[in-house]
Amino acid sequence: MSGFSSEERAAPFTLEYRVFLKNEKGQYISPFHDIPIYADKEVFHMVVEVPRWSNAKMEIATKDPLNPIKQDVKKGKLRYVANLFPYKGYIWNYGAIPQTWEDPGHNDKHTGWCGDNDPIDVCEIGSKVCARGGIIRVKVLGILAMIDEGETDWKVIAINVEDPDAANYNDINDVKRRKPGYLEATVDWFRRYKVPDGKPEDEFAFNAEFKDKNFAVDIIESTHDYWRALVTKKTDGKGISCMNNTVSESPFQCDPDAAKPIVDALPPPCESACTEPTDVDKWVHHQKN
Repeated sequence: MSGFSSEERAAPFTLEYRVFLKNEKGQYISPFHDIPIYADKEVFHMVVEVPRWSNAKMEIATKDPLNPIKQDVKKGKLRYVANLFPYKGYIWNYGAIPQTWEDPGHNDKHTGWCGDNDPIDVCEIGSKVCARGGIIRVKVLGILAMIDEGETDWKVIAINVEDPDAANYNDINDVKRRKPGYLEATVDWFRRYKVPDGKPEDEFAFNAEFKDKNFAVDIIESTHDYWRALVTKKTDGKGISCMNNTVSESPFQCDPDAAKPIVDALPPPCESACTEPTDVDKWVHHQKN
């Protein structure tokens, strides 16, 4: 196993809820900055933010010290994605590759739009439902270039290396062949998932076609370069917390002990009666354009 573990604070489905990451020594770390991008040759780490079939839009809090995972908030309300018929919540394990950043000051030559200011997103297509806050090792298979409200928002397609079928997946064409309809469903999901919130459909570069593994790895490595500029203060992150305890060339590196008071300031983990709102189970039927 990876040696990483997670620790929850406060009750899930509340504004205070956080998931902090820890290293093998039990020290608190940032899932954004302190987990290496590569787990092995050609194998990437992935931080699981949203387990498959769930609806709560959890994400790495880029502006909070230690960048814990928390639920996204819009207009003061916790954010959930709709079940857009025929889908239930997220249709893959969804998360991010650490030590990557889509720079909002960089205009992407493929899409013509600047980055979305977050780590690069990953859709993990294996058969296991992963845990929120889990760190898994993935093989990258391809990538989709989404344009989200005027920002470049790459979606990496990957598979957990521990999936029993992982050896059969080495590029995007393997997904097309072995999981028929899944990539089409992925485009459909991303195109329409904000429509129930009154937003327009999302758009895509390359006519919504998936690019192959080599293209995907190039994009990921470029976002790793933008991340390195961010944590070494060559780029102004404008509010992003770069606090870390492993990046030796970073002026934001701090003592591991400095992290404990940040976690201790939050309520203890709680299994209280906070549950998801019942309307999360609603099925939304919407005419495709």
